[in-house]
Amino acid sequence: MKFTIQFFAAVGILFFGVLLGMQQAKEGLLKMKGYHDPSFQSVVAVKKNQEGAVEATVMGNKVTAETVDEKAKKLEQWKMFNLFSELGKQLAEAVHTAAAKLLSLLGKLIK
Repeated sequence: MKFTIQFFAAVGILFFGVLLGMQQAKEGLLKMKGYHDPSFQSVVAVKKNQEGAVEATVMGNKVTAETVDEKAKKLEQWKMFNLFSELGKQLAEAVHTAAAKLLSLLGKLIK
């Protein structure tokens, strides 16, 4: 019982320390910046343009349907590459098994 209380007290103190450290880091970053600059980009931004279409930016790069389509094509190419990789693994496994059986047979013949 005493150990359990000490354990949870230590975990609570460490958790509080982590939260305090995160707050201090945030304040330090704001102090380093020194001023409010709206040109700093957020990681992800989603907004509507004049036509009412939704635009998304990730790390300052616009994400459009074309980029999504290009990424889908790349993914298909990677899947094809993975197919060849799997075939190569199976071939290597077959060669390994055949060599092991051949060596086992030679070992029996030599005895």
